[in-house]
Amino acid sequence: MKETKEVWMQKTVVVWLGALLCCALWGSAFPCIKIGYQLFEIGAKDVATQILFAGARFFLAGVLAILFGSVLNKKPLLPRKGAIGRIVWLSFLQTVLQYLFFYIGLAHTSGVKASIIEGVNVFIAILVASLIFHQEKLTARKMIGCVIGFAGVVLVNVNGSGMDAGISFFGEGFIFLSTVAYAFSSVFLKRYSKEDNPVMLSGYQFVTGGIIMMLCGFGMGGTLTHVTPAGIAMLLYLALVSAVAYSLWGVLLKYNPISKVAVFGFMNPVFGVILSAILLNEAGTIGAMCLVALVLVCVGIYIVNKGERRK
Repeated sequence: MKETKEVWMQKTVVVWLGALLCCALWGSAFPCIKIGYQLFEIGAKDVATQILFAGARFFLAGVLAILFGSVLNKKPLLPRKGAIGRIVWLSFLQTVLQYLFFYIGLAHTSGVKASIIEGVNVFIAILVASLIFHQEKLTARKMIGCVIGFAGVVLVNVNGSGMDAGISFFGEGFIFLSTVAYAFSSVFLKRYSKEDNPVMLSGYQFVTGGIIMMLCGFGMGGTLTHVTPAGIAMLLYLALVSAVAYSLWGVLLKYNPISKVAVFGFMNPVFGVILSAILLNEAGTIGAMCLVALVLVCVGIYIVNKGERRK
């Protein structure tokens, strides 16, 4: 049964559909977070409350992931004693470090530059998996596919505004560090999934990381004072996005090379632009450049996955 599931999860159509679903959900988070800020009346520069908001989102995401996993396994999804340390380490990398660096960095740079730097996480994940942990081989085909996909990320974000030559450690530097934390979390999630259920790991690391982020937000002076039913509904949706997408992403990483899955991360900003145009009435952001970017990202994903299929 285990072998059948492993073979099924390695099928190209399953990887493509599963990874694209994750990226579509993550892409929807970009405009929905903005809507959430509006509903909770969180200011653009109120980093403390943004971190508090993110912590609440991830705590709820963890609870949902644990509930879903328990239903699917037909028994409570509980961590083994040996998994506690792995959960804490994952939550530190994936939730706490990544998002603390991201939110603080975003307050000191433009959204365009942040999105482009975030696109580097695919390169870093593949390099870390190949050169440091030796989980797979680094090939010219993988790097070519990544370069083409990254070109799409740059195109979809460059719209004549938000770009300049200025670089700051607390701005662009922190955004880059968030990508490094994400890359290492992907590698460790794949490694830990050999011994533990990836949905269990996702759920408990979100709960742990969410609590830490809420405490950080409170400690920095953050407060959620304007609470409405619409705001709570949006918070629950964002929690659902994280619970479903990260759990599914973890399952895909468990059964496939990191490069084969991570390369789909280039689709996040593409989905983000398209869904922002729909949900935030930013129709002007979709044009010929966006379509070219989508083509480049798809070509990059195809090249990387074609190499994996041949092997």
